[in-house]
Amino acid sequence: MVIGLDCAAPELVFDKYRDELPTFRELYRTGVYGELESCIPAITVPAWSSMMSSKDPGTLGIYGFRNRRDYSYDNMFIATGNYVKEPRVWDILSEAGKHVTLIGVPQTFPIKPVNGTTIASFLTPSLDSGFTWPEELAQKVLSIAPNYQVDVRNFRTPDKDWLLQQIWDMTEARFDVLNYLMETEPWDYFMWVEMGVDRIHHGMWSFMDPGHRRYEPGNKYENSIKDYYKLIDAQLQRMLSKIDDDTIVLVVSDHGGKKMDGGICINEWLWRNGYLALKEAPPEDKFDENGRRILTPFAKVEVDWENTIAWGSGGYYGRVFMNVEGREPQGKVKREDYEKVRDELAERFRAITDPDGKDIGTVVYKPQEIYRKVRGIAPDLIVYWGNLDWRSVGSFGHGGIYTFENDTGPDDANHASNGMFILYDPRQPGGGRKITGKQIMDVAPTILDLMGVKVPADMQGGHLLQT
Repeated sequence: MVIGLDCAAPELVFDKYRDELPTFRELYRTGVYGELESCIPAITVPAWSSMMSSKDPGTLGIYGFRNRRDYSYDNMFIATGNYVKEPRVWDILSEAGKHVTLIGVPQTFPIKPVNGTTIASFLTPSLDSGFTWPEELAQKVLSIAPNYQVDVRNFRTPDKDWLLQQIWDMTEARFDVLNYLMETEPWDYFMWVEMGVDRIHHGMWSFMDPGHRRYEPGNKYENSIKDYYKLIDAQLQRMLSKIDDDTIVLVVSDHGGKKMDGGICINEWLWRNGYLALKEAPPEDKFDENGRRILTPFAKVEVDWENTIAWGSGGYYGRVFMNVEGREPQGKVKREDYEKVRDELAERFRAITDPDGKDIGTVVYKPQEIYRKVRGIAPDLIVYWGNLDWRSVGSFGHGGIYTFENDTGPDDANHASNGMFILYDPRQPGGGRKITGKQIMDVAPTILDLMGVKVPADMQGGHLLQT
């Protein structure tokens, strides 16, 4: 049984909340556990597919939710399961005759046949889109949980009471369905992923973390995240009480969570520093009747592509694309200058300080240096602003290169590079041993090995239990 908790933070499970999470504590007290380094970028898509295929994002050709389809300037695609071309654990197990059950695992929509059952994940447009395999399972799911949801759609909201109710309702409905499936479906491999952890981190982190700039001691929502972890823990105990003594239990998260200090307005910076040319300057310092800034998305400005060197996109990490001669339609950067300009941009990004002049520790990656292969259209640079203490903001109108309000709605947290794992094997109790140095591509080979299925030679990870 693989228990996936999107964005679950090791410091919360293993330290801050450990005394109030008895089910988790018992698992790692009797098993092995540790932090699990995510892929780059440390984001849900592609992290879960990287974990379950043991292939890095470059090999998958998926660099985030939205990816360039070609070298034109605006042809993007959403990375649904159709774009995962490498086999994942359940594909290999199905082919080996194992019965699999999957619930909420990212990039399982559109639904594809497996040797077992599937309920699709948060990228499912609606429940009318076909969200189960087999198709008739949908009717049963909705009879058990009439309000079943694959995600909280508007988790970036100022209405925190509404958000908490939505997350709670979604999670309790999911557990009703999980319990039904584990009791009624034959399975050798049972995997589910709960997105509620990620959603409550993004929505509520500032209320919990004394290090967050907006934290207020004793606030109404101070225990909201802890209470949600306690809900997961109690529901998990209910599930684990039903499995037999031969079932291996693996808890994993695809990345962690951390406070967000602010945002770096990447396109504002590129424009102000002569790398991004616009036909008309974007409006600045415009406010609505409530005093909020009126922002202009990058897609709404007119770019002078012939004179543009680079542009960027927003998100929890920065993606920067260069306008290369002979590659992009109106490329400006000459091929022979490509590396020089790329290095110059990387150096200047690393030199961006916070508003007080303090170094924030930005890390910049070249895809060719971190991936085994680079498939699809990768960014020219992947930027972890402040090593993920800051997010990337693509819009204009912030009055400068810094912002402390997220342009896609209230958001308190960024992703941390390290998630977590707990592995409990009743045949080989681990005695609470902490294991270091593991990363998400180690998960798939470990599962296959423990289930007695040959590990494909092209998997890039090792084994969670081997040094």
